[in-house]
Amino acid sequence: MGTVVVVGGTQGLGWELARSYADEGRDVVVTGRDASRAEAAAGAIGGSTQGLGFDLAEPHAIAERLTGVTDVDHIVLAAIERDVNSVRDYDIEGALRLATLKVVGYTEVIHALLPALHDDSSILVFGGLARDRPYPGSTTVTTVNGAVTSLVRTLVIELAPVRVNALHPAIVGDSPQWRDMPPERLEALVARTPIGRLVKMAEVVNASRFLLENQAINGINLSVDGGWMCM
Repeated sequence: MGTVVVVGGTQGLGWELARSYADEGRDVVVTGRDASRAEAAAGAIGGSTQGLGFDLAEPHAIAERLTGVTDVDHIVLAAIERDVNSVRDYDIEGALRLATLKVVGYTEVIHALLPALHDDSSILVFGGLARDRPYPGSTTVTTVNGAVTSLVRTLVIELAPVRVNALHPAIVGDSPQWRDMPPERLEALVARTPIGRLVKMAEVVNASRFLLENQAINGINLSVDGGWMCM
């Protein structure tokens, strides 16, 4: 079995997904913006896990950092940055950083790792439900998550037979970002969710692995939201 590369694997959903593969004895590479943090995350995950540091918003440096990564079965592009950016109070630098990170940076990772892929390799790109459910201040987030949908479509054609899919999670209730939210906000979110609770990290990991491993699944943008999009 080949290597699993998780870009944005130092915390949250990326970390959980990386750990699920490491626990099976797979070779895993996790990356983060800070090299020491990536190495610490790799140590915490354990097994044959390596940590690498690079900033997706500085795409010219990505290929050099990935030079030693070979024989890749799966690439997971899970790195995110929280951004609140409205048109009325537009932060150009913040918008440029997020757009570069998620559109150019994601694509450059794939470009850099192409020689390490094989016909049965797969790629998973993380987006988010802001693509379909904008909120005040989500101008850039909604735009780049919409771009993920288009990116998957073109990569399916360009990289065939390598499979490419995207996953768009809703608020994940037990993730570090959301597990300590105020009770009143939690209650409001649960009330909007048809399954009667928020999505869990383990469910996102299971969905991610389905998209990565099922060799008939290609070109899918999967929402993992407990039924939000039906409301």
